[in-house]
Amino acid sequence: MNAVFVIDKPAGLTSHDVVNRARHILQQSSVGHLGTLDPMATGVLPLVAGNLTRLAQFYNSSRKSYEGTIRFGFATDTYDAEGDPAGPLQNVAFSVAQLEPIAHRFRGLIEQTPPAFSAKKVQGVPAYKLARKKREVKLEPVQVEIQEFEITSCEGDRAQFHARVASGTYMRSVAHDMGVQLGCGAHLESLRRTRVAEFGIADAYTLERFEAASGSGHLDEVRVHPRKLLPEMPSVTATDEIAAYVRSGRAVNLPDFSRAKQVKVFYGQSELIAVATRVAGTLFHPKIVFAAEKAVSAAR
Repeated sequence: MNAVFVIDKPAGLTSHDVVNRARHILQQSSVGHLGTLDPMATGVLPLVAGNLTRLAQFYNSSRKSYEGTIRFGFATDTYDAEGDPAGPLQNVAFSVAQLEPIAHRFRGLIEQTPPAFSAKKVQGVPAYKLARKKREVKLEPVQVEIQEFEITSCEGDRAQFHARVASGTYMRSVAHDMGVQLGCGAHLESLRRTRVAEFGIADAYTLERFEAASGSGHLDEVRVHPRKLLPEMPSVTATDEIAAYVRSGRAVNLPDFSRAKQVKVFYGQSELIAVATRVAGTLFHPKIVFAAEKAVSAAR
């Protein structure tokens, strides 16, 4: 099966756990995801299956949206609620008005140091493996972009927020760094991802619903329609002749798309057969072909 599904990831599972579950449900090994979520986090986790795993390269820099809760009063070694306290508990309480000036500092392009408990590599070793062994982890700050970061409400030592960020941004680090600046410590208590690129929470299904749809033969009801993928890229519906050329990796002329850099090529309404890149003028060459081997052989 070549398809994209959006799972509403539950807390307690890693992204890889969800992928393994999907592989079992679909009974195929070719399944991946478009952006890791921490085990404690919930929400949007897009899965790509079959030949559409090759779409992942188009989502490496996808924008993401989150909502969650920051707890002030103590930091943790993992920067989230699953870690051990990294300092004494302080009794604090804040208002939105008090936190807004601090939140403002985290908007735009900022320098951010990733958490020690992260998948960032240190001399080829994931940082979290070193951190678990209580070894010193030294990660260099990186530039990240936070387009939106709003404190939406406060109650005692907890603040709810909404954020929209570029790929590579750690909301755990934002929570931790706010605690440092306030001098009271803080950590990310909960996190829910509400969007990745064009995939929103309204598109997401629970693993139970996904499994039920597979078992009843209704996976079409829970997959993302291929026409909704990569909405910023124009699409063309190929004739039989053009489809045959594209499936075999041959260049084709697409007169109506002379100004486009890349186009999605469909056969019929729902079969995405390729992404083609403009070579010159109206000539496009298939950059990625999603056709099955049988279809490619037939075209040849």
